Formats: sequence, C-alpha cells, structure tokens
Amino acid sequence: MRKPLVLLILFILMTACSGGDGSINGKPLDQTGDPAPALTPVVKEPLDILVFGGTSGIGLQTVKLALERGHTVTSVTRRPERMSVEHPNLTNAKGDITKPDTFQDLVPGKDAIVSAIGLKPTRKEVTVYSEGMKQVLASMQDSGVNRVLTITGIGAGDSKGHGGFFYDRILNPLVLKTDYADKNRQEQLLRESNVDWTIVRPGFLTDNEAERRYWVLQNLEGVTSGEIARADVAHFLLAAIEQGSYIQDTVLLSN
Repeated sequence: MRKPLVLLILFILMTACSGGDGSINGKPLDQTGDPAPALTPVVKEPLDILVFGGTSGIGLQTVKLALERGHTVTSVTRRPERMSVEHPNLTNAKGDITKPDTFQDLVPGKDAIVSAIGLKPTRKEVTVYSEGMKQVLASMQDSGVNRVLTITGIGAGDSKGHGGFFYDRILNPLVLKTDYADKNRQEQLLRESNVDWTIVRPGFLTDNEAERRYWVLQNLEGVTSGEIARADVAHFLLAAIEQGSYIQDTVLLSN
C-alpha cells in the first residue's frame, strides 16, 4: 500500500477515535478522579529540568511552560535544530535517549527528568521507549537524580480498552500494537525501579490552547478517554514536578 494512502487511512481512523470529552459509564467525567492541579502564581525555588523530546509535541509545551515559570531547562533530542524556542535558561542539546554517552553528562544536578519522546505509527518492532528508559534510569542512579516522569498513552497497561470502539478495536491493534508493547515494557521498568516516577497516559492529543479543565484519573473502571491539549499535559507535568505529587502513580489525563 502506498505511503500517502496509509497516512490518509491513519488520519481518518485517528479522527474517528478522537474528539470531545471523556466519560464514565456514558456520563461526563465531572468529579471523577482529581481536577487539574493548580500552579502557584510564582515559583519560589526554580528547578533544573531535563526533557527528552523537547522540540515538539508535549515535550515542546513542557519546555515552554517550564521556562515561563522560571525554571532552567535542558532539551535533549536527536535533531536540536528543530527547537523553536530561544531562552537564556534553555540548553538545547543533541542526544539520543538510547545512547547514554550522548546525554549522561547532562543528568547530574537535575531536579527532574521528563521523557516525552514519540514515534510515528509503525508495525515494526519498537524498543526505543524501554531501552531509552533503561539508560535514563542507569544515568539517574549514577548521578543521584531521583525524579522522572514519562508519557505513554491510552492502550498501555490497564488503560487498554478505555479509548472507545474505533481506537480499541481498530487503530490500537492494527497500527499501534508494537508501539504500546514497548510502552508497557517502559512502564514495567519504572515500576520495578526505586526512583520517584510518574507515568502519564494522556487522552487523544490536540494542539488546542491549555484549558485547565482536565481530570486526573487513576481508577479507570467505566471510563472512556476523551481528548486533551498537549499544553494541558505539560501543565500536569509541571504541577507534579513542582508539588512533588503523584509519585509512583500512573494517571490518565482527559477532558
């Protein structure tokens, strides 16, 4: 099948899967889980944060918000030339999360590490999430860094089956199977570690402005995920880092 046709089919499927707010047993998510955490107006103690995948998507939104809040940020990507932000508190570094010699010198002294890497849909074997996290955890241990947050998604662990009919029955098993198999391995590595980890599973991602009206869910019984802006996922990450919250927790984020 030609690549343009494959991309068109993927776009149609993803459009069919996403849109709107989540639900629990067919009703709105109101008062389900925790409301979006509030960020303090002023950060009293700026932090030093390393973001893998900081040039696009959730990673870029995290970089922008962290800088806005006065933190120091190091972005590590294979193509740093794609960074669209310039700031005196930003270090834009070239590196590969699976190759520790490209980033391990940047880990010491960090208050938190965020892994926001992502891949285009593929049916080939995927190992970057688990191998990357393995290397990150080893570098953290060597450097005495203890806080790490990672993005996986709907379909990892017990969130499987909570994305709605098209996503659960068509898109995930046909297009994202190998991606989520490795995200599961990544999650397991974190759960078996002794660091302060947080696993974040966003709903269907949009490029909308942050709305701050999402819900933070841990009990998924009866839940079908809705959409959430990438900027809102970044909002949650910064709140969890600054407040030291959701440590060794796995959460689903959805409007």
